[in-house]
Amino acid sequence: ALAMHVRSVAKYYGIPVVLHSDHCAKKLLPWFDGMIKADEEFYKNYGEPLFSSHMLDLSEEPDEENIAICVEYFKKMAPMKIWLEMEIGITGGEEDGVNNEDVDPEKLYTSPEQVYSVYEALSKVGNMFSIAAAFGNVHGVYKPGNVVLSPERLGKHQEYAKEKINSNLDKPIYLVMHGGSGSTDTEIATAVKNGVIKMNIDTDTQWSYWDGLRGFEKENREYLQAQIGNPTGVDKPNKKFYDPRVWIRKAEDAMVKRVMMSCDKLGSTGTFTPLEPEAGCTQIGEPKNWGPMPLAAAMGLGALMGSLMMKYVCVKK
Repeated sequence: ALAMHVRSVAKYYGIPVVLHSDHCAKKLLPWFDGMIKADEEFYKNYGEPLFSSHMLDLSEEPDEENIAICVEYFKKMAPMKIWLEMEIGITGGEEDGVNNEDVDPEKLYTSPEQVYSVYEALSKVGNMFSIAAAFGNVHGVYKPGNVVLSPERLGKHQEYAKEKINSNLDKPIYLVMHGGSGSTDTEIATAVKNGVIKMNIDTDTQWSYWDGLRGFEKENREYLQAQIGNPTGVDKPNKKFYDPRVWIRKAEDAMVKRVMMSCDKLGSTGTFTPLEPEAGCTQIGEPKNWGPMPLAAAMGLGALMGSLMMKYVCVKK
């Protein structure tokens, strides 16, 4: 339902968007099946899938099982041009019900051989996939020194794959950085230099949302103690301060600023050139048939979704 809503409002923002589902563990595969079915139904009617991309997090499973399941789902996704993100190796900490807080530290570093085994299997199906390889990543934010990131290891994955497939590209594999919250500018820059095309920053964006609300409450505390009565008068109403639309907007504004900070750090700010000057379009073609899908559905606004619950931020230039 939220995916349909996102598609309906996205056309008003005048930016390209990606609707993505994140971190689907093995126990949540029935939910994943439901999304694939929705993609297929939408594709049948409109010639494109409901979602732009899906992420399978089967990193808790043996590599062979992880890769095999990803291949089977990718066979369903590739014909619809849905991007697949998968994870191999373990990201520490806890995220979306997957707890790796006590994992063996050595398992936090994916090997070049593991990454290439994924590339070898998925590239036989299609080329629209990316790999979240672990390089000491941890979900959440921790005290400096407690987490040792080694993004330079990602370069070894690229070198290994380049040699194995005799590629003329220095970075033949699309990589993803999980647990990006709290990372230094140098760590992020090194990751991007070595082929990272996407970074997850869930914890930092959660904090920024709360921090926007916290700042609003601190600044206006005396106006938030009662419906009537504040420093300007005992009979003065406070509705414009406690109205949820006001303080939620402050939280949203803070999150947008944090997202834009990451865009700067990732080097993506200002890199999109609109093909047309118009501010927004439906971004879908004519329906193949009317079917059961509502005509109001338009191409989607980007979403980050943990445990298949979507969290999204609109960024309007």
